[in-house]
Amino acid sequence: MRLGISSYTYTWAIGVPGSSPSNPLRVFGLLEKAISEGINVVQIADNLPLENLSEEETDLLRDFADAKCISLEMGGRGLIPGHVLKCLKTAEAIGSPILRMVIDTNNYEPEVPEIIAIIRELETEFRSRKIRLAIENHDRLKAREFEDIIQSVGSEWVGICLDSVNSMGAGEGFETVSDMLLPYTINLHIKDFTIRRVSHKMGIIIEGVPAGKGLLNIRDILSRASETGICKSAILELWTPPEKSIEETIIKEKKWAEESLQYLKSLKL
Repeated sequence: MRLGISSYTYTWAIGVPGSSPSNPLRVFGLLEKAISEGINVVQIADNLPLENLSEEETDLLRDFADAKCISLEMGGRGLIPGHVLKCLKTAEAIGSPILRMVIDTNNYEPEVPEIIAIIRELETEFRSRKIRLAIENHDRLKAREFEDIIQSVGSEWVGICLDSVNSMGAGEGFETVSDMLLPYTINLHIKDFTIRRVSHKMGIIIEGVPAGKGLLNIRDILSRASETGICKSAILELWTPPEKSIEETIIKEKKWAEESLQYLKSLKL
């Protein structure tokens, strides 16, 4: 399993809705960060949508990555057949072995039977291109529903992108989710976190922390993911709480990324 970074490692530097930096990080800048950190896997997700690049821009990206010995992974959002095909073609163009896909968008939340039908319809497209669809566990669906999707499709070309925090939005802890979904996991998102009570004690806050500083048992999850033999990359993502200014937040995010990568490298993936 190879260690990588993501466009969600540097979310604030790229820009979030309502908070855009004056000089946002773009795709080539993200690759330069990987080079400076000695990382050779970069997952570029929906906050830097590669499917919107021109053919010439896509070729330049592929050539640059090849020249720097960086493996690219494609990410997208919205399991809408036409959009998935567009993302899949981009994944093929940049040499990505997977297409990590978040099912929902802001105004699109298909039910499980529709999700299964869409993936079944598209499975031959993934098979013919030898690219695996990695469905990311996200807030709305339970782990059992993701398992039902994978089992119902029944294809080696369809698996799970296992995120270590997202399913808490569906009321499920990571131990439960990982026990159920690890057998299908082809891509892993390492996102460490902490949970603390608010000052009045009536509620809790879940926040990100640098890898190795929180509640996620990273050694264990990497060991268990390795045992399956099908998970090929572990990608660092960060939930960095904002500071007073976007500039301060970006500095903090960069420090967290460096600290996290130092820790993860020490585990010798």
